[in-house]
Amino acid sequence: MDTWSRRKFLQSCAAGFTVAAIPTNLWASSKTVHALNTKLGQAKLGKSGLTVSRLAMGTGTNGWRHQSNQTRLGMKNFVELAETAYAGGITFFDVADTYGSHSYLREALKTIPRDKIVILTKMWTESNRGFAAPEAAQILDRFRREIGTDYLDIVLLHCQTSPNWLTETQRLREALSQAKSQGIVRAHGVSCHNFEALQAAAASDWVDVLLARINHAGRAMDNTPANVMPVLKRAHDRGAGVIGMKIFGAGALTHEAQRQRSLEYVWNSGNVDAMTIGFENTGQIGDAINRIKQILN
Repeated sequence: MDTWSRRKFLQSCAAGFTVAAIPTNLWASSKTVHALNTKLGQAKLGKSGLTVSRLAMGTGTNGWRHQSNQTRLGMKNFVELAETAYAGGITFFDVADTYGSHSYLREALKTIPRDKIVILTKMWTESNRGFAAPEAAQILDRFRREIGTDYLDIVLLHCQTSPNWLTETQRLREALSQAKSQGIVRAHGVSCHNFEALQAAAASDWVDVLLARINHAGRAMDNTPANVMPVLKRAHDRGAGVIGMKIFGAGALTHEAQRQRSLEYVWNSGNVDAMTIGFENTGQIGDAINRIKQILN
């Protein structure tokens, strides 16, 4: 990533990247998962044909330059985290080239059955908007080798900030559509870090899956919750699978009442199929799973 891209990335994508890792004294920090009486339920991801757990294990907290808080835990601890998530019913894993988490998930797949989970990854596009289809195919091949899988369930164009991103990424989008027709990719879409980009994504039939920043307080979001939620509804109503991120405001909403309120706000909206959360210890996994189950009950 060149200097301009890094600066742009930090400015527009990472409201959360400038926030320190979530302090464990503000969130469950136990090394033992809270008692889980039943596993987390599943949900259809729009009309993508995919069924996912309502929570995804995110791997990109403070993630850039091919590392994140999750990979900084080390391989052994990362795998323990992934195994704990899977044991609690999380069958949805959110990785990315930018996070450097592909090889870590590959190690976890030695104990987690590939055919029982959904893998979402992301492709950085700032410097490759003019990529031809063969070059994009090479990137997807690399992703599959790094993860150790024959196919990718979901591939997103990472961190779109331009209102014109659909036009600017046309050749890359065509390549992803071709990969989908070949069974290499099961669904494609976008993660947005700009309100106009989000609006464009919500209206585009090309976007099978939309990853959007949403929480009750408007922290680390593209606009206010009152403005963002109707956009997510439009996307969801037309059949896009909608995944919420920054549920805890990139670390700004980690007190118990804030966590509960944000989870309730996002899930009870009816406009979000699943949420991705960057867990950093097994206690956080148990806390989030139990809170979601309480909301559903």
